[in-house]
Amino acid sequence: MKSFSIRTLLLVLFITSATFSLEAAAQSCRPSGNIWGRKPPPGQCNQENDSDCCVQGKSYTTYKCSPSVSSNTKATLTLNSFQKGGDGGGPSECDNQYHSDDTPVVALSTGWYSGGGRCHNNIVISANGRSVRAMVVDECDSTMGCDEDHDYQPPCRNNIVDASKAVWKALGVPEDNWGELDITWTDA
Repeated sequence: MKSFSIRTLLLVLFITSATFSLEAAAQSCRPSGNIWGRKPPPGQCNQENDSDCCVQGKSYTTYKCSPSVSSNTKATLTLNSFQKGGDGGGPSECDNQYHSDDTPVVALSTGWYSGGGRCHNNIVISANGRSVRAMVVDECDSTMGCDEDHDYQPPCRNNIVDASKAVWKALGVPEDNWGELDITWTDA
């Protein structure tokens, strides 16, 4: 009788533990905090691709995570210049280099960037009935913004694939519709 009770107790504990673990893994990414916007100094926020500049006193949500990656991860595609002098700010995080806007490259939100774990790996982006391979070269920082290092732009949302013009062209999106687009992506 005692061994049956101990086995039953262990089974119940195992099932309970597994259930809580699955629930924790399935939870969506939650905000990690916020930062307050600062007005950029004159000429310090490059709005080349309709980029937003921080607004003095506005609260911006920050994230240390992104939604789970699957074979069909939903995201928002945004437009970014990775060239020197472009709205992307400094050189790319992965290699400290600038990249031509004619090359299919992307920056991923902080959680997906995975501390550089996806650097120089290709991802496949799908939208508009097409797919394109692009190389990860940078982080779209979801944890910080509104400072000189981030070109006085707000932090990225946690579901952003920030892409060069080459990606938008390959997806067949008309230039007057560039800006934001619902996409799916996966590791190549």
